[in-house]
Amino acid sequence: MIVVTLTKVPNALRGDLTKWYQEIQTGVYVGNVNARVRDSLWLRIVENIGRGEATMVYNANNELGYQFKTTRHDHQVVDFDGIPLMMHLTVSQTVEKHGYSNAAKFHKARMMTQKVQRQQSRHSDESVVAVDIETTGLDPSKDAIISIAAVKSIPDGQTSEFNRLIKIDRPLSQKIVELTGITRDMLNEQGVSIAMALSEMKAFIGNSVIVGYNFHFDEMFLKQAFIENDIEGLTNHTTDLMPIVKRTNVFLDNYRLSTVLADYQIVNLRPHNALSDAKATLELTHKLINDGSLNV
Repeated sequence: MIVVTLTKVPNALRGDLTKWYQEIQTGVYVGNVNARVRDSLWLRIVENIGRGEATMVYNANNELGYQFKTTRHDHQVVDFDGIPLMMHLTVSQTVEKHGYSNAAKFHKARMMTQKVQRQQSRHSDESVVAVDIETTGLDPSKDAIISIAAVKSIPDGQTSEFNRLIKIDRPLSQKIVELTGITRDMLNEQGVSIAMALSEMKAFIGNSVIVGYNFHFDEMFLKQAFIENDIEGLTNHTTDLMPIVKRTNVFLDNYRLSTVLADYQIVNLRPHNALSDAKATLELTHKLINDGSLNV
């Protein structure tokens, strides 16, 4: 059993907690989750509490059978021969940032360590390329690629872009036209063959690390296209960002690219445009690298 009490916290934080706990009274939440989720929720609380206060009580293997944490300035959790006690402070401790618990400090220290290790392990000749495609549907055995884009970054901060429309020999549904903004006339006038696009994409990518969002989908179509056109497929190291985001941010309502980009404050002006999506994916990659969630 876990009990959390909140006072004067942002409404968004209350909304997060109601996904996991039941609010039995205003500001009082009760639930039963595993230790990993419990600690993740507490980190979420201390990082988003604003000027509010929070206290959490949970089961523990000690003489009392429970342990507690608090962000209150006028109280401090102390250990007395293995027994947790709440000590009232005559003078509030205000040196530390409000709501900044030991758990939050440990989390930030771990993230900083990972960031330093990542930076030390990177080589000067490394480059990362984000790849995205648009298709006529969801089945790689029946549908076709209509657009391929890639955006490459190298350690000096420069980027370069690759973008191709693909000619196809099948109808283009109105749904896909509305979703992608790509028309049959655009493919006929500006498109190249899929074989040419694949060869040019391989040359553009070179030995770079490939990243994508929900890249399993793109990879299935690309592999099918390489096989059908008798071209050797990609052998680069690839990283799908979706599982990383799911592991590091368990509070999102869903993991569609648009939702994730909004959470990471990344603007994508043309969703479902391969080049725009690739640019946004590369920006997401950099943010995940910088916060220590991704090591390429």
